[in-house]
Amino acid sequence: MKRIVDHDIPLQDPSFSADVVRWQKQHGRHALPWQNTRDAYRIWLSEIMLQQTQVAAVIPYYQRFLERFPEVRSLAEAPAEDVMAHWSGLGYYSRARNLHRCAQRVMAEYGGVFPADPALLADLPGIGRSTAAAISAFAYGTRAAILDGNVKRVFCRVFGIDGFPGAKPVEDKLWQRAEALLPHEDMQAYTQGLMDLGATLCTRSRPDCQRCPLAHRCVAYETGRTAELPVRKPKKTVPERHVGMLVIVDNAQVLLEQRPGTGIWGGLLSLPEVALDDWDRRMAAAVAPFGVMQAHEKLQPFSHGFTHFKLHVAPYRVHLSQRHAMAAEAGHVWYPVDKLAQAPLPAPVKKMLVGLLGTRDLFGS
Repeated sequence: MKRIVDHDIPLQDPSFSADVVRWQKQHGRHALPWQNTRDAYRIWLSEIMLQQTQVAAVIPYYQRFLERFPEVRSLAEAPAEDVMAHWSGLGYYSRARNLHRCAQRVMAEYGGVFPADPALLADLPGIGRSTAAAISAFAYGTRAAILDGNVKRVFCRVFGIDGFPGAKPVEDKLWQRAEALLPHEDMQAYTQGLMDLGATLCTRSRPDCQRCPLAHRCVAYETGRTAELPVRKPKKTVPERHVGMLVIVDNAQVLLEQRPGTGIWGGLLSLPEVALDDWDRRMAAAVAPFGVMQAHEKLQPFSHGFTHFKLHVAPYRVHLSQRHAMAAEAGHVWYPVDKLAQAPLPAPVKKMLVGLLGTRDLFGS
């Protein structure tokens, strides 16, 4: 079989977008909560939540978020801790911080109306080039190219593009194609169609090529390379970190600390952390400002994977014989145990506390 390479395929091809649009209108997704609207706020919110998160996981968070923050003004004016609480469990918490800052800038700079220009959208916190194009296309019908992970996979397979798509030379080539393939009409259907193809048919594993409207033109399908394309990111050794966490409970309250605004779980509440070297001394020093430690016991450890490292947590339950006043300990709070389900906690920490302390997680996470 003749091997087809990327440079043999013309960049412009009106039939490509026509195939995508036709398929989307007949077989694409049409009933997601953020579809069938031109409300830029709702579209923006869904696009940010969908970054690195599956649709099924996003839907309940999206619906609860809109109940609390129905428009950009209510989000912009909300306390940061309230925003983080409604994001808690969805992960990648920098998205929530950027979401809040973006809403405030839209209010301050655009009177609460998201701009239609993708370049202006891309300048707002948390909105990159592809997300800006999606928002503008869905809300305003703008002719702008998207290139999220799903679309990269479709393009790499259909056009036989080798190389890791996150590498700049390969990504530049993908953007060149994305711009050249844009239709002059039906932008909403085309944009949604590319997303739907990547999410439902052209999946990373087990692509459903028999049902794909692009199979007749797909290089990867014709050459038997769907498992190879797109090329995976070169593997690196994942760093591992180890930390201790203190579960200090007294009078139906658990001690929590405010995490820094940046870094992992930024802006959330969490349990006090202690380095594991010289553990006994460090734990005693960490507990001392809050009370007299009577006893402690080791709990079941857990691990959590982040993008760039894996965190291993060794939690310890601490019992106090006496609790101190905490006026001088800024950044800490005694949080009611029966309110933990609504607390802005990282998902693995909340899960551990809910299981340990017997509270009911109202969000079911």
